Amino acid sequence: MNRDLTVGKPETVLWKFCLPLFGSIIFQQLYNIADSLVAGKFIGENALAAVGNSYEITLIFLAFAFGCNIGCSVIVSQFFGAKKYRDMKTGVYTAMIASAVLCFLLMILGLAAAGTLLERIHTPRAILADSRLYLNIYLLGLPFLFFYNIATGIFSALGDSRTPFLFLAVSSISNILVDILFVTAFDMGVAGVAWATFLCQGVSCVLALATVFRRLLAIPTQEKAALFSLTMLKKLAVIAIPSILQQSFISVGNILIQSVINGFGPGVIAGYAAAVKLNNLVITSFTTLGNGISNYTAQNLGAGLTDRIRAGFRAGVKLVWLLCVPIVILYLAAGNGLMRIFLEEPSALALNSGIQFLQIVSPFYFLVSVKLTADGVLRGAGRMKSFMISTFTDLIIRVALSAALAHVFGYLGIWCAWPFGWIVGTLLSVTFYKRGDFST
Repeated sequence: MNRDLTVGKPETVLWKFCLPLFGSIIFQQLYNIADSLVAGKFIGENALAAVGNSYEITLIFLAFAFGCNIGCSVIVSQFFGAKKYRDMKTGVYTAMIASAVLCFLLMILGLAAAGTLLERIHTPRAILADSRLYLNIYLLGLPFLFFYNIATGIFSALGDSRTPFLFLAVSSISNILVDILFVTAFDMGVAGVAWATFLCQGVSCVLALATVFRRLLAIPTQEKAALFSLTMLKKLAVIAIPSILQQSFISVGNILIQSVINGFGPGVIAGYAAAVKLNNLVITSFTTLGNGISNYTAQNLGAGLTDRIRAGFRAGVKLVWLLCVPIVILYLAAGNGLMRIFLEEPSALALNSGIQFLQIVSPFYFLVSVKLTADGVLRGAGRMKSFMISTFTDLIIRVALSAALAHVFGYLGIWCAWPFGWIVGTLLSVTFYKRGDFST
C-alpha cells in the first residue's frame, strides 16, 4: 500500500513507516548472519573465517546497489510527494536501466579480480580457497542484489515499508533452512552457504520486481512515461553517486581494517567475523531507519512542507534510542552466548576477541545512531556534500587509528578505533543538520 508521508502527525507517520523498515533490515541481515552461523556451527571455525573475510569485499558491491537504491528512492519520493507521477515512473525506469548496466560491469570486474583482492588483504592460505569460492558465487547473484535494492527503494519512496518486510521475512527464513539443507544433507560446505543465499535472494528479487511493476501500472498518468531520460539520470546521479562513493569508501576502509585483522590469524578473524555481523546488524538497521527518514524528508520537501522535516529528525532520534537500549544491554551482558551461536567449539582467542569487540563498540550505538538519523535528513534534502564530509571523516579516523593502535595494543587497538571515528562523525553530521536550510 502506498502511503503519503506528508500528512498526519510527523512522529506517528514516521514511526509507522520506519518500524517495518527495521523489521525488514533484521531479516535482510539474516542472509549474512545465516551464512556465518551455518558455516561456523556445521563446517568449522575456518569456514566462518572464510565467509567473514569474503564478506568485507562483498560490501563493495553492496555499496553500489545501496547507492542505486538511495538515488532512486529519494528522487521517486520527491516526485511522489509532488504528485508528478509521470516523472516518477520515468525515474524508476531510468534507474533500472542504469543499474543493469552498472551491475553487469561490476560482475565482470569482480569475477576477474576476486582472487587478487583476497590476496591483497593478506587472506591466510588456510581460508583462501573457501573465501574465493564464496565470493565468486556471490558475484553471480549481483543482478538479484541490485534489482532487489531498487525494488525496496521504490517501495519506500511510495511510503510502503510493509511489502518489503513480508518478502524479506519469508526469504530470510527460507535462506536459513536451505543453508542448513545444503551444508548438512548435501555436504556442500561453503559453496552450499553461498548457493542458498543466491537461490533465496533470486526468488525474493523476482517477486519484488513483479509487485513493483504492478504497483506502478495502478498509478494513472495523463501521458505515457518515457523509459529513459538523460535529464532524469543526472538527477538520480546527484544522489546516487555520492551515496555509492560513501558506501564504497566505507567498504574499502573496512577491507583495509580487515587486512590489519588478518595479520592476527584465523582465530581473531573468526572472532571478528562473528562480532562484526552482530555489529553490522545494528548499524545497518540504523542506516535503514535513516533511509526511511530520507524518504520522509524527500516527500515533504517535494510537497513544500519543510516545517515537518525537523520534527521528523526528533522523532527519528527517539526511535533509534528506543532500539539502542535493549541492544546495548544484550551485547554487554550476553556477548559470550551470542558468539557461541556462531562458533560450535570456539578457540579462546576467537571467543575473547569477539566479546571484547562488542563490549568496546556497543555503548557508542547511542551516539552513531544520532549521526545516521541526521545523515538521513541531509540525504533526503539533497545535502550530499555535508553528508559525505562527515562520513569520510569518520572512516579515515577509524582506518588510520586501526593501523596505528594495532601496533601498540594488538587487535584491541583496532576495536578502540571505531568509537573515535563515530564521535567525530556524529559531531559533524549534527552540526551540518543544525545549520541546514531545508527551505528549498
